[in-house]
Amino acid sequence: LETWDPKPNAPRETRGEFGTIATAVPGTFLGEHMPRLAQLADRYTILRTMSHEDLDHGSAFYLSMTGHYHNRRSSNPPPNPTTDQPSYGSVLERLRPTQQFPQTSIHLNAPAITPTIAAPGQFGGILGRDYDPMVVGNVVAEPVVIPGLMPQETLPQNRLDTRESLLGLLEDAYNPLGRSPQMGDMNTFYAQAFEMLSTPVTRRAFDLSNEPDKIRDRYGRDRSGQALLLARRLVEAGVPLITVYQTNCNRGQDKTPNETDAYGWDTHNDIFYALREHLLPRFDTGLSALIEDLDDRELLDQTLVVCMGEFGRAPRVAFEANFKGGSPGRKHWAACYSIMLAGAGVKRGEVVGTSDQSAAYPRSEKYGPWDITATIFSALGLDPSGHFTDALGRPFPISTGHP
Repeated sequence: LETWDPKPNAPRETRGEFGTIATAVPGTFLGEHMPRLAQLADRYTILRTMSHEDLDHGSAFYLSMTGHYHNRRSSNPPPNPTTDQPSYGSVLERLRPTQQFPQTSIHLNAPAITPTIAAPGQFGGILGRDYDPMVVGNVVAEPVVIPGLMPQETLPQNRLDTRESLLGLLEDAYNPLGRSPQMGDMNTFYAQAFEMLSTPVTRRAFDLSNEPDKIRDRYGRDRSGQALLLARRLVEAGVPLITVYQTNCNRGQDKTPNETDAYGWDTHNDIFYALREHLLPRFDTGLSALIEDLDDRELLDQTLVVCMGEFGRAPRVAFEANFKGGSPGRKHWAACYSIMLAGAGVKRGEVVGTSDQSAAYPRSEKYGPWDITATIFSALGLDPSGHFTDALGRPFPISTGHP
């Protein structure tokens, strides 16, 4: 209601405090605090009838990242590698790993925490830790995102090669230990680390200092904006799948933080203050910069951009006494919410689906996270109706949805 599907004619307790803003597409309006995205509305599609039946962050996040309901629906379960479905990046790594970059799937501003532990669905799950996406945390903590990747005068390539050979000799000497699952994981991590250290394209991709100040400013110097800029650089470097978490937590506003980067989107209370002063300015700046930048570089038509959350917010503004804050907000709502898609053949300037007068329920065909994962797999060249196998050879459907 404050972003992709405002209802200006609804009662105030439904529509909230914000007005609307006209977009580049006649007849399409957005929430008033998304002016840059409004100007680019002719470059993306809004899907206004997403719907599912999971109402808590952890399990709904799992649903969004895998396309499958968790067996503990509407809860905050911990990751379970013996039963969790793999993230879509892990499935891609299993079926079509890239040869252009050491990592097939990279998560930025990760891992996602819901609300106090790492959420399930963002790891390799039943495929094993070998298929975990690469995790990058705070991209603005250092001038270079991963300082250890930068060349060092005391560690030339021949010395690095010697260290790798020595590690191999040590592994051979302790071969029985190497058969344990824990050591197998370490061997995988070592191999990935050496590959990244030996690949110049990797070092260049993670060095944001190579970007002009004008570009870095356009994305926003906050954590989310710079993560989106890094995502564009990784696209250029050949990484097939990048996931950017707008924040890595959902409960930022409960801690009344001073820093915008600490704000999460779980706005049970203080929703209008949090959106107006913290969340929407950086969201509008960063996402619009990514779309515009990809388009200007002629990369958007070959890159699918999906902007989504695990669910939406309720069609009624209310104060919740069991959450911190001094003004009303909106509780969780999954029956109807909106997402945005751009690029890779997605129509420009379209609005798909119609919600009812309060954005509470779909009036037209509804779509689920399983359809979005199917769309992502299709864009990556995988048949979403196909199957993958786990380490035991058991077949699992890639997706149960439709692109």
